[in-house]
Amino acid sequence: MTRTRGHSIVVNALTFSRVPLIFAWAACAVVAHFRASVSVAVVACVAMFLAGISDLYDGKLARRWQVVSTFGKLADPLMDKVFFIVSFPTLLWLIGVQHENIAHGVVMLVFTVLYILRDQWVTFLRAVASKYDADVSAMWLGKVRTALSFPAAGLIYLYLAFHSMLSPTADHWFLCSVYAVEAGLILLNIYSCLVYTRAYWPYLVKALKD
Repeated sequence: MTRTRGHSIVVNALTFSRVPLIFAWAACAVVAHFRASVSVAVVACVAMFLAGISDLYDGKLARRWQVVSTFGKLADPLMDKVFFIVSFPTLLWLIGVQHENIAHGVVMLVFTVLYILRDQWVTFLRAVASKYDADVSAMWLGKVRTALSFPAAGLIYLYLAFHSMLSPTADHWFLCSVYAVEAGLILLNIYSCLVYTRAYWPYLVKALKD
Protein backbone atom coordinates (compact mmCIF):
# COMPACT_ATOMS: atom_id res chain seq x y z
CA MET A 1 0.00 0.00 0.00
CA THR A 2 2.81 2.42 0.93
CA ARG A 3 4.65 1.63 -2.29
CA THR A 4 1.51 2.21 -4.35
CA ARG A 5 0.91 5.50 -2.58
CA GLY A 6 4.50 6.51 -3.30
CA HIS A 7 4.10 5.70 -6.98
CA SER A 8 0.86 7.70 -7.09
CA ILE A 9 2.61 10.71 -5.53
CA VAL A 10 5.41 10.52 -8.11
CA VAL A 11 2.94 10.35 -11.01
CA ASN A 12 0.87 13.27 -9.71
CA ALA A 13 4.02 15.30 -9.06
CA LEU A 14 5.09 14.72 -12.66
CA THR A 15 1.69 15.81 -13.92
CA PHE A 16 1.57 19.00 -11.84
CA SER A 17 5.21 19.85 -12.59
CA ARG A 18 4.10 21.08 -16.02
CA VAL A 19 2.64 24.23 -14.44
CA PRO A 20 5.81 25.58 -12.77
CA LEU A 21 7.91 24.40 -15.71
CA ILE A 22 5.87 26.20 -18.35
CA PHE A 23 5.69 29.37 -16.25
CA ALA A 24 9.46 29.14 -15.76
CA TRP A 25 9.83 28.81 -19.53
CA ALA A 26 7.62 31.84 -20.16
CA ALA A 27 9.52 33.96 -17.62
CA CYS A 28 12.89 32.93 -19.04
CA ALA A 29 11.69 33.53 -22.61
CA VAL A 30 10.68 37.09 -21.73
CA VAL A 31 13.92 37.78 -19.84
CA ALA A 32 16.01 36.26 -22.63
CA HIS A 33 14.35 38.55 -25.15
CA PHE A 34 14.88 41.78 -23.22
CA ARG A 35 18.42 40.93 -22.14
CA ALA A 36 19.39 39.23 -25.41
CA SER A 37 20.73 36.42 -23.24
CA VAL A 38 21.61 33.11 -24.88
CA SER A 39 22.12 31.39 -21.53
CA VAL A 40 18.63 32.35 -20.29
CA ALA A 41 17.16 31.20 -23.61
CA VAL A 42 18.89 27.84 -23.12
CA VAL A 43 17.36 27.58 -19.62
CA ALA A 44 13.98 28.30 -21.20
CA CYS A 45 14.54 25.48 -23.70
CA VAL A 46 15.39 23.09 -20.85
CA ALA A 47 12.21 24.03 -18.97
CA MET A 48 10.15 23.46 -22.12
CA PHE A 49 11.85 20.10 -22.69
CA LEU A 50 11.17 18.98 -19.11
CA ALA A 51 7.51 19.99 -19.44
CA GLY A 52 7.28 17.75 -22.50
CA ILE A 53 8.98 14.89 -20.66
CA SER A 54 6.48 15.19 -17.80
CA ASP A 55 3.61 14.81 -20.26
CA LEU A 56 5.30 11.83 -21.90
CA TYR A 57 6.00 9.86 -18.73
CA ASP A 58 3.24 10.57 -16.21
CA GLY A 59 0.69 8.44 -18.05
CA LYS A 60 3.20 5.71 -18.87
CA LEU A 61 4.30 5.42 -15.25
CA ALA A 62 0.70 5.45 -14.01
CA ARG A 63 -0.13 2.50 -16.25
CA ARG A 64 3.09 0.65 -15.47
CA TRP A 65 2.66 1.04 -11.72
CA GLN A 66 -1.12 0.50 -11.94
CA VAL A 67 -1.96 3.76 -10.19
CA VAL A 68 -4.27 5.19 -12.88
CA SER A 69 -6.91 7.25 -11.08
CA THR A 70 -9.90 9.45 -11.85
CA PHE A 71 -7.99 12.35 -10.29
CA GLY A 72 -5.09 11.76 -12.66
CA LYS A 73 -7.40 11.51 -15.67
CA LEU A 74 -8.84 14.93 -14.80
CA ALA A 75 -5.55 16.56 -13.79
CA ASP A 76 -3.55 15.56 -16.87
CA PRO A 77 -5.72 17.33 -19.48
CA LEU A 78 -6.00 20.36 -17.18
CA MET A 79 -2.20 20.65 -17.01
CA ASP A 80 -2.07 20.33 -20.80
CA LYS A 81 -4.55 23.19 -21.12
CA VAL A 82 -2.40 25.35 -18.84
CA PHE A 83 0.56 24.55 -21.09
CA PHE A 84 -1.34 25.63 -24.21
CA ILE A 85 -2.75 28.80 -22.62
CA VAL A 86 0.69 29.93 -21.42
CA SER A 87 3.00 28.76 -24.20
CA PHE A 88 1.21 29.69 -27.42
CA PRO A 89 0.22 33.27 -26.47
CA THR A 90 3.79 33.79 -25.23
CA LEU A 91 5.15 32.59 -28.57
CA LEU A 92 2.72 34.92 -30.34
CA TRP A 93 3.96 37.79 -28.17
CA LEU A 94 7.57 36.96 -29.05
CA ILE A 95 6.74 37.08 -32.75
CA GLY A 96 5.27 40.55 -32.23
CA VAL A 97 8.08 42.06 -30.16
CA GLN A 98 10.74 40.60 -32.44
CA HIS A 99 9.02 42.26 -35.42
CA GLU A 100 8.72 38.96 -37.22
CA ASN A 101 7.03 39.03 -40.61
CA ILE A 102 3.28 39.60 -40.58
CA ALA A 103 2.54 36.24 -42.19
CA HIS A 104 4.12 34.34 -39.30
CA GLY A 105 2.17 36.44 -36.81
CA VAL A 106 -1.11 35.67 -38.58
CA VAL A 107 -0.36 31.93 -38.77
CA MET A 108 0.54 31.82 -35.08
CA LEU A 109 -2.58 33.80 -34.18
CA VAL A 110 -4.79 31.30 -36.04
CA PHE A 111 -2.81 28.46 -34.46
CA THR A 112 -3.30 29.83 -30.92
CA VAL A 113 -6.99 30.68 -31.29
CA LEU A 114 -7.78 27.28 -32.78
CA TYR A 115 -6.00 25.45 -29.95
CA ILE A 116 -7.91 27.31 -27.26
CA LEU A 117 -11.27 27.11 -29.04
CA ARG A 118 -10.87 23.41 -29.80
CA ASP A 119 -10.19 22.64 -26.12
CA GLN A 120 -13.22 24.63 -24.96
CA TRP A 121 -15.47 23.01 -27.56
CA VAL A 122 -14.37 19.48 -26.71
CA THR A 123 -14.75 20.18 -22.98
CA PHE A 124 -18.31 21.37 -23.67
CA LEU A 125 -19.11 18.27 -25.75
CA ARG A 126 -17.78 15.97 -23.03
CA ALA A 127 -19.79 17.77 -20.36
CA VAL A 128 -22.98 17.32 -22.40
CA ALA A 129 -22.23 13.66 -23.19
CA SER A 130 -21.40 12.86 -19.56
CA LYS A 131 -25.03 13.63 -18.65
CA TYR A 132 -25.97 10.52 -20.62
CA ASP A 133 -23.21 8.30 -19.18
CA ALA A 134 -21.24 8.38 -22.44
CA ASP A 135 -17.58 7.43 -22.62
CA VAL A 136 -15.81 10.80 -22.42
CA SER A 137 -12.23 9.52 -22.21
CA ALA A 138 -9.67 11.08 -24.54
CA MET A 139 -9.61 9.72 -28.09
CA TRP A 140 -6.37 8.62 -29.71
CA LEU A 141 -6.51 11.69 -31.95
CA GLY A 142 -6.60 13.98 -28.94
CA LYS A 143 -3.63 12.18 -27.41
CA VAL A 144 -1.64 12.52 -30.64
CA ARG A 145 -2.48 16.22 -30.84
CA THR A 146 -1.29 16.79 -27.28
CA ALA A 147 1.86 14.72 -27.75
CA LEU A 148 2.81 16.73 -30.85
CA SER A 149 2.10 20.08 -29.20
CA PHE A 150 5.10 19.96 -26.85
CA PRO A 151 7.83 19.43 -29.48
CA ALA A 152 6.01 21.88 -31.77
CA ALA A 153 6.10 24.62 -29.12
CA GLY A 154 9.75 23.80 -28.48
CA LEU A 155 10.61 24.04 -32.18
CA ILE A 156 8.83 27.39 -32.55
CA TYR A 157 10.65 28.77 -29.53
CA LEU A 158 14.02 27.52 -30.78
CA TYR A 159 13.45 29.44 -33.99
CA LEU A 160 12.37 32.63 -32.25
CA ALA A 161 15.21 32.49 -29.72
CA PHE A 162 18.09 31.68 -32.06
CA HIS A 163 17.17 32.45 -35.67
CA SER A 164 18.96 35.81 -35.55
CA MET A 165 22.23 33.89 -35.22
CA LEU A 166 21.64 31.92 -38.43
CA SER A 167 22.61 32.71 -41.96
CA PRO A 168 19.80 34.01 -44.21
CA THR A 169 19.56 30.64 -45.96
CA ALA A 170 19.43 28.64 -42.73
CA ASP A 171 16.94 31.11 -41.30
CA HIS A 172 14.70 30.68 -44.35
CA TRP A 173 14.64 26.90 -44.16
CA PHE A 174 14.17 26.88 -40.38
CA LEU A 175 11.18 29.21 -40.75
CA CYS A 176 9.76 26.95 -43.49
CA SER A 177 9.95 23.99 -41.11
CA VAL A 178 8.17 26.04 -38.43
CA TYR A 179 5.44 26.98 -40.93
CA ALA A 180 5.03 23.32 -41.85
CA VAL A 181 4.62 22.29 -38.21
CA GLU A 182 2.16 25.10 -37.49
CA ALA A 183 0.10 24.33 -40.61
CA GLY A 184 0.04 20.63 -39.79
CA LEU A 185 -1.23 21.26 -36.26
CA ILE A 186 -3.82 23.77 -37.48
CA LEU A 187 -5.22 21.07 -39.77
CA LEU A 188 -5.02 18.50 -36.97
CA ASN A 189 -6.98 20.80 -34.65
CA ILE A 190 -9.70 21.29 -37.25
CA TYR A 191 -9.89 17.55 -37.91
CA SER A 192 -9.97 16.84 -34.17
CA CYS A 193 -12.91 19.23 -33.74
CA LEU A 194 -14.81 17.45 -36.51
CA VAL A 195 -14.09 13.98 -35.09
CA TYR A 196 -15.16 14.89 -31.55
CA THR A 197 -18.25 16.71 -32.82
CA ARG A 198 -19.31 13.70 -34.87
CA ALA A 199 -18.72 11.35 -31.93
CA TYR A 200 -20.76 13.42 -29.47
CA TRP A 201 -23.35 14.82 -31.90
CA PRO A 202 -26.14 12.39 -30.86
CA TYR A 203 -25.78 13.52 -27.22
CA LEU A 204 -25.77 17.17 -28.27
CA VAL A 205 -28.97 16.67 -30.25
CA LYS A 206 -30.54 14.79 -27.34
CA ALA A 207 -29.60 17.60 -24.94
CA LEU A 208 -31.16 20.18 -27.24
CA LYS A 209 -34.40 18.16 -27.38
CA ASP A 210 -34.45 17.74 -23.60
